[in-house]
Amino acid sequence: MEWSPGGMSGDVEDRRGESGGGGFGFGGGGGLGILGVIVLVVISLVTGRNYIGAYLSGGGAPVQQSRQMDEGPVQESASEHRSAQLVSYVLDDAQKTWTQVLPEQAGKQYRHAKLVLFRDMTYSGCGNAQAATGPFYCPADEKVYIDLDFWNELKRIGGDAGDFAQAYVVAHELGHHVQKIVGTEARVRQGMRSDPSQQNALSVRLELQADCYAGIWGHETRDRSKVNSADIEDALKAAAAVGDDHLQKMEGRAVSPESWTHGSSAQRIAWFRRGFESGEMSQCNTFSTN
Repeated sequence: MEWSPGGMSGDVEDRRGESGGGGFGFGGGGGLGILGVIVLVVISLVTGRNYIGAYLSGGGAPVQQSRQMDEGPVQESASEHRSAQLVSYVLDDAQKTWTQVLPEQAGKQYRHAKLVLFRDMTYSGCGNAQAATGPFYCPADEKVYIDLDFWNELKRIGGDAGDFAQAYVVAHELGHHVQKIVGTEARVRQGMRSDPSQQNALSVRLELQADCYAGIWGHETRDRSKVNSADIEDALKAAAAVGDDHLQKMEGRAVSPESWTHGSSAQRIAWFRRGFESGEMSQCNTFSTN
């Protein structure tokens, strides 16, 4: 992937120098991320309470939140510094793309999301943000939350943590922001509340559409000769690693499609590729397909 470090975006909130804060909690109403879903499943089994259902219906899991943080200098390794610069670059580049694409294809004006870099834990409009939940988008405050240590976790579960793989993750979360702007996110949450039996199925469609939107940004970068075929393979490998079936197999569990919330590896690859090849939002209607 061709890119140049250029300082931090004005849309990045760097909280990596913070310390202190509240206790154990999970955000309600926002995207948990792949690992967060796994954590909620475990907690649900232990406590006997359906935190997954509460999260998907918009009620959220318990939150203990504190905003009393002490700000200090950011200590980072050279690799982390490079990763932060990459995330910042992708954020600006993808938002520039959506500023042009959204009015043309959806008749909506794009508004910038913020991206929060943090370590271990921070606060969000959806509750406490924890590194264990993985990257996620919070529709309540329109911010993407990322702990850069997630790239190590991505490699551990079989994904690629190359430049374009990291870019895919950021672009996917911004896809959720696009869904918020065009009203898809609100309609899906309402559908979940109206018919709780469809919570998982609707969640899968929402996530796969965000993958397709990430592909649209990839399409635009290809047209500018910023990516090559090897970069795309990195993104597809990352998408496959966070497929629900792959994660279930890694945990030693049986593959259970009815429990999926993000889609299978094959589905995530297919929808990213669909957006990448077409560049059209109209090709990303996951809600009208089987």
